[in-house]
Parts: sequence; C-alpha cells; structure tokens
Amino acid sequence: MSRISVRGFAVASATAVTAVGSVVGVATGSTAQTNDAEATAADATLLADIPAGQHAQVQTASLTQQADAQAIAADVTAKKDAEEAARKAAADTAVAKKEAAVKAAEEAKEREEAEKAAASRSATRDASTFSVQSSYSVSQIQAMARQMVPSDQWTCFSNIVDHESDWNYQAVNPSSGAYGLFQALPGSKMISAGADWQTNPATQIKWGLSYMDDRYGSPCGAWSFWQANHWY
Repeated sequence: MSRISVRGFAVASATAVTAVGSVVGVATGSTAQTNDAEATAADATLLADIPAGQHAQVQTASLTQQADAQAIAADVTAKKDAEEAARKAAADTAVAKKEAAVKAAEEAKEREEAEKAAASRSATRDASTFSVQSSYSVSQIQAMARQMVPSDQWTCFSNIVDHESDWNYQAVNPSSGAYGLFQALPGSKMISAGADWQTNPATQIKWGLSYMDDRYGSPCGAWSFWQANHWY
C-alpha cells in the first residue's frame, strides 16, 4: 500500500469517526465525545504520514551497527593474538640464541683445551732425542721427564714416580721383582718402548707415560686412581 493510499484510508477513517462522533454528540449533547473523535482522527492522520519502509531502514541500520561492532571486536582480538604470537616468537628466539651462545662457548673451550694439549704434546721430546749415558742423576731424570710429559700433567706424573721409585730408574722390588721408575711388573714389559729399558730413564719415561695415557687417560687420571688404591 502506498503512502497516499494509507493517508487516504486514514483520512477517510477519521472522517467517518468524526461523523459518528458528531451524531452521538448531538444525540447526547456531549461536546467531549466530539473532541475525542477529532483527536483520534488527527492521530490516525499523523501515523499515516510515517512511510512504511522507514521501519525496515531502522532495522537495517541497527544490523549494520552490530556488524561494525563485531568487526571492531574481531580486529581487537586479532591484534592481541598477533602481539602475543610476536612476544612468544621473540622469547623463543632469545632462548635459542642463548642456548646457541652457551654451546658455542663450550665448543670454543673444548677447542682451546684440545689446542693447548696438542701444543703441549708437540713441545715434548721423544726418548730417542736424549743422549745415552752410563748413569743418570735424579735431577737429570726429572729434567728429561719435564721435556717429555705435558706441562699440565707434570705434577700428577711426578707424584706417581715419587711414590713408586723415588726417581730411581734402577729400583727393584725385592718381593715382586717390579722394576724401574714406575715399578713395572714384570720390568721386561717396558721393552715395548725400547730395548734399553733397563738402563735408559728416557725409555722408561716413554713407557710410563704411554701406560698412564692408555689405561687412565692421563697421568692425572692415574694419580687419582693411585690415591684411592695406592697402586695403579
């Protein structure tokens, strides 16, 4: 129904109501009823002035506002999620960098120690580089040992020789027959380092150092075992 037809209908209805009211008013002699009828007709006319499509427009505007509000809320949530994801990623990256730094430091330390050990070994002399003598003093034997044993292992190495033979390369255990600086048992096993094992302290030092490295990893490893067991 168009706006005009609705307005016409309302006017017609109001006219009819007014006419009836007038008749009734005349019959009863009441002017109040006549006025009420006129007011009703006027209200009907005003309602007819509101377009029928305006109600739909109001509803559409309301839905649009709701959609806008939901979109804004979704944007806020997405922003918060993105910020949280960024913080988590940054934290994970920081942890990974820290772990990598620790690992790199450990690897650098291991390389440094390995290089130090290699440098120490390269600085040592082989038993064959010492001239053969008919006899050797304790100070001469110790001097040879210092040139053959890595510096960081010297104290441990020296402690073992102190306890085993007191640096006497011809020491013999009267009970077992153990021989030399390291009291090898039997002494002949030192032949693996040289045929002159009985008379050359350098040959004995070479054998003793090899024995400690092979069995305990180092002279300090051998000394730790000796302290716990009083033999090695």
